[in-house]
Amino acid sequence: MGSVKFDYSKVIGFIKQHEIDCMQSYVDQAHKMIHEKIGLGNDFLGWVDLPKNYNKEEFSRIKKAAEKVKSDSDVLLVIGIGGSYLGARAAIEAINGLYPTNDVEIIYVGNTFSSNYIKQVADYIKDKDFAINVISKSGTTTETSIAFRIFKEMCETKYGKVGAKERI
Repeated sequence: MGSVKFDYSKVIGFIKQHEIDCMQSYVDQAHKMIHEKIGLGNDFLGWVDLPKNYNKEEFSRIKKAAEKVKSDSDVLLVIGIGGSYLGARAAIEAINGLYPTNDVEIIYVGNTFSSNYIKQVADYIKDKDFAINVISKSGTTTETSIAFRIFKEMCETKYGKVGAKERI
């Protein structure tokens, strides 16, 4: 695995070399704590072992679901709020950028009480094939719950209960 290099050459006019050198022990300590998974927050360090150590079965299910969405949908609605949807959005935008050229358009809903926004999305997708991905830790967030109920009903009306189950 590669290592991260920090080029501090441009700050030498503002920070003295001895000040940088004195930080090395703190850097070494942080490195040790992260890689040995010790210290506060050590139960949130699963990312350290990525991409080698991950749930391959779950990853396979995700890839299969993504292929299904790509094969039968023009739009994927990602329904969630806060950290629930922002993680998905950050990952998607990191890979695709803000204006992706892939086949499935992604629209984020359930993160606002705006009835205008929900109506605009509903009008926009009414003649498109769509799938729904609900992301919620609690399942009780009001904005997410409202959006899910609205788009679930649209999905069931358009594809039937069995068809909707395949798209949610």
